Amino acid sequence: MDFQLDQLRALDAVLTEGAFDAAARRLNLTPSAISQRIKALEEAAGRVLVQRSKPVRPTESGLAVARLARQVSLLTGDTARELGAPDRSIRVPIAVNADSLESWVMPALARVPAGILFDLHREDEEHTTRLLRDGTVTAAITATATPVQGCTVTPLGAMRYRPTATPLFVNTWFPDGPTPTAYAAAPVVHFDRKDDLQFRQLRLRTGGHCDPPSHYVPSSAAFADAVRLGLGWGMLPDLQIENDRAAGTLVNIDGDAHIDVPLFWQQWKLHSPALAAVATAITAAAASALAPR
Repeated sequence: MDFQLDQLRALDAVLTEGAFDAAARRLNLTPSAISQRIKALEEAAGRVLVQRSKPVRPTESGLAVARLARQVSLLTGDTARELGAPDRSIRVPIAVNADSLESWVMPALARVPAGILFDLHREDEEHTTRLLRDGTVTAAITATATPVQGCTVTPLGAMRYRPTATPLFVNTWFPDGPTPTAYAAAPVVHFDRKDDLQFRQLRLRTGGHCDPPSHYVPSSAAFADAVRLGLGWGMLPDLQIENDRAAGTLVNIDGDAHIDVPLFWQQWKLHSPALAAVATAITAAAASALAPR
């Protein structure tokens, strides 16, 4: 299969931007030129690579070629920088869970050398490996220790979550302490329907299934605000609520109860200085921010 660099670049742009017009703007080409390059790439592959939908999506075959396109893009960017190409930036797509993104990841990325751009994909830590597997991202912060095919894994540490609420909420809903009856009745805040942390705490304390009144707040900052405002209790990471606990505005509703979520850095097996620089920054920040495993 004779894939041309400009064709692979067009595929990467189309799938990243989700539309032929947007890909054309990114590459300073016409939509017709983008379409012709995708067509030529599909002819070389002998199969359809993209679904002409809104947004444009890869076919199963397209996923394999998209991974190649993004690997080539990363490596050619590294090479251009080594050869001293002026103003050559490299885009590194990364999957990050919301709580890490809101707490320790952004300061880590700020330490990465200039010229490396980030395309961050927010996803639950239990599901970030899907984005690695389909080639959407080159690296991910994930709760999965088993490496995705073609990736390496580095342990980062653990985010420690505690069942947290306001003192008024605790006095109202847990007057006799964290009893199974209180847990079953007290309103709870979930991040989204993939979020299992609150249910894990409920199972630990009630010994089975219960269905308390539930809010769904799919933003890490707004989730914490919902707990601060007394809408319910929720599992909040220590990193996010240090000031609240020091001020006494939030308390642990269940003694020293906590759940540790191990995190790992998974990345493609590529000898890429740009990707290595990102990995170094992430692992160094994790060492100081996360609980040891």
